[in-house]
Amino acid sequence: MTIWKQSFDLDGLNATSENTLMRHLGIVYTRFGDNFIEATMPVCHFTHQPFGMLHGGASVALAETLGSIAANMCVSKNSYCVGLDINANHVRSMREGKVTGRAEPVHLGISTQVWQIDIRDDRERLVCTSRLTIAVKKKRNAKHSFKES
Repeated sequence: MTIWKQSFDLDGLNATSENTLMRHLGIVYTRFGDNFIEATMPVCHFTHQPFGMLHGGASVALAETLGSIAANMCVSKNSYCVGLDINANHVRSMREGKVTGRAEPVHLGISTQVWQIDIRDDRERLVCTSRLTIAVKKKRNAKHSFKES
């Protein structure tokens, strides 16, 4: 049984990234199922830190991107979700290639959600594991809607 309360597809999700940090970092939504969303991000000069390795902040941006979009797809159109807290453990360095993040829910409550986001390399080795806590808010007006494509 699916956890999603809003319908979506990969083209629509990727369209929300136009003119955002996600597009700048090369984050692309690639896959989803009944209870997960995945996206990839390149490991290259614009996601590196000064020593030529994947920047931890880029990994956190991927994790928050996945958890936030997933959270917003799990609530009615009368609600929206925002991040409250995120933590990340960077367990493997990378210099090139791409990473794939996968967000899965730990808790889907009325006022909060918790998402687990694991980021892996092309060989399925864990690069970063992150937990994102989300606040679920009621919309007061349309200014909190996702951009229409």
